[in-house]
Amino acid sequence: MAKPTKPVVGRSAVGDAEKGQKLYYRIGEVSRITGVKPYVLRYWESEFRWMAPGKSRSQQRLYRQRDMDVILLIKKLLYEERFTIAGARKRLRELGVARAGESATPEAPSVPEPGVRERVARIRAELESIRALL
Repeated sequence: MAKPTKPVVGRSAVGDAEKGQKLYYRIGEVSRITGVKPYVLRYWESEFRWMAPGKSRSQQRLYRQRDMDVILLIKKLLYEERFTIAGARKRLRELGVARAGESATPEAPSVPEPGVRERVARIRAELESIRALL
């Protein structure tokens, strides 16, 4: 009789055996599942601010399945497709992966405050008078 074998979980993808079993994963588990060292995950959190996972009461990082999917995408962009950090950040934004609150440049207000045109005109006139003095 053949001995049953354990399911093999690949280092670069989340295997069926572990996918969906838990709501939250600690950094060590995420590291093992994704094949990315914990110090690299912590570094990526500093580079991709929106990627930072929630933390438990004891301040342990708690990753969700979608966090791991993003980590795998970042890993692919950086290691396989050879993007720079800035290039990967831009590509993730293009793909709509970055969370809604995070953008590279703040957007201009769609409706200007009342009196903005008048203030700008006054400032411009003042600057032109200063330039004339020079």
